[in-house]
Parts: sequence; C-alpha cells; structure tokens
Amino acid sequence: MRTEVDGRRARRQHNRAAVLDALAELYSEGTYEPSAAEIAQRAGLSPRSLFRYFDDVDDLNRATIDQQLERARPLLAVDARPGDPTATKVERLVEARLRLYDAIAPVARAARICAWRHPVLAEQIATTRSYLRHQLERLFAAELDALGPERAGAALAAVDALCSFEAVELLRDGREPPGAALEHGLRRLLAP
Repeated sequence: MRTEVDGRRARRQHNRAAVLDALAELYSEGTYEPSAAEIAQRAGLSPRSLFRYFDDVDDLNRATIDQQLERARPLLAVDARPGDPTATKVERLVEARLRLYDAIAPVARAARICAWRHPVLAEQIATTRSYLRHQLERLFAAELDALGPERAGAALAAVDALCSFEAVELLRDGREPPGAALEHGLRRLLAP
C-alpha cells in the first residue's frame, strides 16, 4: 500500500512539474496567455487532468512565474560593494541586471501581462521592484550622498527607472547595445 501511495505522489509531482515546464516553454516562445489545451498538450496530459494540479489557469500562471523567479534568485546579486569605485559598481550592476533580465524575460513579460487580474502577481512585481531599488540605494549610497539631498532623490528615481526590466526591454530594441546605454546613463546620473 505504501509503495502505491508513494508512486501516486511521485507521478503527481512529475506531472505537476511537467505542466510548469510546459508553460515556461510556451512563455519562452512568446505565448504569454496559452489556453489550457495548449498547456496540457505540451505537458503530455489531457486538459481535464491539468486542473488536478492547479485550481485554474491563473493559479498555474502564478505557480510557473514563482518557480521561474525562484530559479533566478541567485542572479539578483551584484558582484560589487558600496566602497568600490563608481565605474566598477556601474559595470558590475549592468552585467548583473542584464544577466537577470535575460534569464527572467519570458516569465517577467507574462507576469506583467497577467498582473492586472492577479493581485498576487502584482504584489510580487512590486516587491521585486522595491528590492532592486533598495539594492541600488545601498550600492550607490556614496554617490547619492555626494549629489546632495536636493538631487539624490531624483537621481535615485532616474537610476531605478533606467535599470528596470521595462527600460532594458526598450533598450533592447534600440541601435545601441543595452549595456553600453545603461552604463552611459548611470555614469551621467551619478556624476557629482
């Protein structure tokens, strides 16, 4: 009896993982709101069995986005300290953000598409944005202090906007490589 229960549990976990992977693949192909039938077909399951593992399509979207973001969590770190030279911090921040955004691009696009109808996703986006902003504030504390209180707030807001996922997406469509544009903008914004 125990073997049967363990086998069912293992099959359930395998099928659930297959569904999450299938939706992540669809995201990476640019299909951000696939039907349940498309997801089930990609996972090798019937559409009806799909909802044995998830409450509805929104629950499945949330679970897939959560899984992909958890996998990308190690990419949040920037290999620079607040005491490093500004040029080093800018270069390493840009490298880290581009690496992060490359890894999460499909799921980040899907999250932004679904967030309007899913408060948990909207909150998750807001939490991530807040974390990334505080990361900038800590990393560039000396540069912001050197700007003085009248310029520091506006500079931080501009740096945060420039380093956002959305801004990098726009920069990817331009003629300049996003990294070069980001580095140039950050150096200008943080200059005393």
